[in-house]
Amino acid sequence: MRNKERVILFAGTTEGRRIAQYLDNAGIDVLACVATEFGRQFIKESDHVKVSSERLGGEGMRRIMKEGCSCVIDATHPYATVITGKIKEACEETGSEYIRLIRSKSREYDDITIVPDVASAVDLLKNTEGNILVTTGSKELEKYTSIEDYQNRVFARVLSMPNASESCARLGFQGRNLFCMQGPFCEELNYGLLKQVDAKYIVTKDSGEPGGFEDKIRAARRAGTKIVLVARPEEDDGYSFDEVIKMLNKKFAIRSIRKEPQSERRVSVIGIGMGNEDTLTIGARRAIDEADLLIGADRMIRSVSTGQDSFIEYRAEQTITYINEHPEYERIAVLVSGDVGFQSAAKKIIEKIDTSVFELDVKCGVSSVSYLCSRIGSSWDDAYLMSSHGKESNIVGAVRRHKKVISLLDGDKGVRAMCKDLVEYGLDGVEVKVGQDLGQENEKITMGKPSELLEMTFGTLCIAMIENPDADGRNPIGIHDDLFIRGDAPMTKEEVRSLSIVKLKLESGSVLYDVGAGTGSVAVESALTIPNGKVFAIEKEEDAAALIEQNKKKFMVPNLEVVRGLAPDVLNDLPAPTHVFIGGSSGNLKEIMEVCLRKNPMVRFVINAITLETVSEMIKCFAELDVKEGDIISVNIARSKKAGRYHLMNAQNPIYIGVCVGNADKDCSG
Repeated sequence: MRNKERVILFAGTTEGRRIAQYLDNAGIDVLACVATEFGRQFIKESDHVKVSSERLGGEGMRRIMKEGCSCVIDATHPYATVITGKIKEACEETGSEYIRLIRSKSREYDDITIVPDVASAVDLLKNTEGNILVTTGSKELEKYTSIEDYQNRVFARVLSMPNASESCARLGFQGRNLFCMQGPFCEELNYGLLKQVDAKYIVTKDSGEPGGFEDKIRAARRAGTKIVLVARPEEDDGYSFDEVIKMLNKKFAIRSIRKEPQSERRVSVIGIGMGNEDTLTIGARRAIDEADLLIGADRMIRSVSTGQDSFIEYRAEQTITYINEHPEYERIAVLVSGDVGFQSAAKKIIEKIDTSVFELDVKCGVSSVSYLCSRIGSSWDDAYLMSSHGKESNIVGAVRRHKKVISLLDGDKGVRAMCKDLVEYGLDGVEVKVGQDLGQENEKITMGKPSELLEMTFGTLCIAMIENPDADGRNPIGIHDDLFIRGDAPMTKEEVRSLSIVKLKLESGSVLYDVGAGTGSVAVESALTIPNGKVFAIEKEEDAAALIEQNKKKFMVPNLEVVRGLAPDVLNDLPAPTHVFIGGSSGNLKEIMEVCLRKNPMVRFVINAITLETVSEMIKCFAELDVKEGDIISVNIARSKKAGRYHLMNAQNPIYIGVCVGNADKDCSG
């Protein structure tokens, strides 16, 4: 094959095979060189990829380079220093561009004994007792024969090639002391083999993630086997897999690769549990081990990585962009903490993945909710689940309404803020159970009253269960007038208040202005109705505003905020409303409505009026402002009053309730 544009690839590793496939998909001619017929079977030949298993010395390398090539990629094993030296020398003599792919080293470990070479490992093991599993290959196996009783103590795992097994047998490694198999191997197989041979030591090389190194390390730790690592030879220069792909993209102007089928690239969104092996499912572990790219927060990647390439990112948009811009990665694992279904970044990521291009694989994980409940011996099917992590929430409202609440928190700061609010709003009698840094070495469960926990410090990752046996989950609409702290401020009476709130049609996350709030009865009852919403009580009189603050504490509604001042002046700095109740406008009805409509053209108004003059102003506003006219109803209420043996009905002044909505395609009737 004479082709000056072809790539000569020495492909003795997993990365080499991946590069061959990548260039094949891009339509680039490749001559893939492997050392044996055994290695040949792992690279698929095609119109663009030809595989040679000819054993090439320096002369053979020079010959194929002189036949023509655009570059030479050395993707041989990191310990194959002799071959690498010959490839470099041949490139220098023929003037061929040399690209060395260096496999990323594994993480450093404190519990691993590192030696410079196999001979040093043998010298070390001569002074030990117990069985030894050797995984350093058949070529240097002879050195282990100097260990006393090696035929019984030393177990060799080598490639399943006839010449390898024959060589081992000649050295005395056979029967139960010889395992012939093709790696890389998963953690469970490594663990089973270590237990099978009762290995006290394992000798291995740093083959990186593609070679299954991290699986060996985890298995050895589980089995209680000491690890002896033959250090990787130092290399002066080279490029990572990612860098080599970028060089090829630039060299051959590879912009995108269309795969057949398109779903060949797989994105696995993985819930990693608490960030340790104990809470990582078998399916999640397998998907991570198969991945050639990990994406997630730094803490998550460090907790599960086996040496793959990684991209530190947790935002959905940036994650998808990176995946799309790096077609060289075919198995991508996106890591999220806990489970994918509870307060997880997985939701946005899954929504943005184009399933016509990627195969989507979602792996559930152990959530912090279920983990906490298992640690404290409680159920969670009867709990109200919420999150105060990175956002404002109304824990007080949830605890007031539910007997059991579980909430994610912003670490130590979040625990303190929660306990402070519970004490402030009269809920110091509840029981709080805080789980901090769950699944980690410093995991801790703390229980107590909110006031007791205020004196403590907590970790950075916290979740709490709050139990309130006196919770009141009743519908809050229709609070009796006598339950409010009243003073001299005007108050919207119970029946009119209930009807007005019904007319507002509040939703879970609504933002309500109560203009002319008086004692705050409408604001309080609305805040109770929408614990996940926000209510602003606007009141110009200081005495009335103080009453609202008192009622806020009495009814435990921290989602109510008192705004002192005259509307519309004080409305400008508030968030846009979804709903507005006007119980008193001080003659500024039109101006108030105009400001609210500017903030939200679809805002819904409910207006109470006592006098006909206010009703007239209301009708005028409906006609002149950009609203859809709803209706005005007159409410006549009479209360019974005892007169001796009899009950008489005392009529109250009629109240007029007007309803309208910003001019959008929504029905504002009723």
